[in-house]
Formats: sequence, C-alpha cells, structure tokens
Amino acid sequence: MQSQLDHVGVEITVLLGRSLMPMQQLLRMGRGAVIQLDTHEDDEVWILANNHPIARGELIIENDRISVNITRSAQVEDYFATEQ
Repeated sequence: MQSQLDHVGVEITVLLGRSLMPMQQLLRMGRGAVIQLDTHEDDEVWILANNHPIARGELIIENDRISVNITRSAQVEDYFATEQ
C-alpha cells in the first residue's frame, strides 16, 4: 500500500551563485557563454525546496560527479538579505 507522501513532488534546487546583468547583455549571449557569478568555489551553496531555502551546503567534486553535502539549516532571512 502506498502512502500519500509518495505522490507529493518536491523540486530541489542548489543555488551556486547569482549575477546581475542588463537584459540586452543576456539576450546577446549565445550557446556556451559564461556568466560570472558572485561566489567562489569554496562558498556555501543554498539548497532550496520548491524555491524555499531549507539548508546550506558545500559542493563536493569527485571525478565527473558533483554532489552537495548539507552543512546546516538555512536562515530564511539571510537568503532574502543576499538577493540583489
């Protein structure tokens, strides 16, 4: 017998960083363009569930795999304070 929870969808997003740019610059970018983010490789990432911040984490890169290690719970106020 399946639980009702088996039918609930949750979208998980890992936010690596942000960038602010004019729309015209974005429209001129082509395939393979690089967007510089406001973060460094050792910075914590945000982990979002349905676009709501739930945790902070660190990236782990091994060979061709990228994973996220959850390090602490997220402070929602901090997430919105860092938005541009």
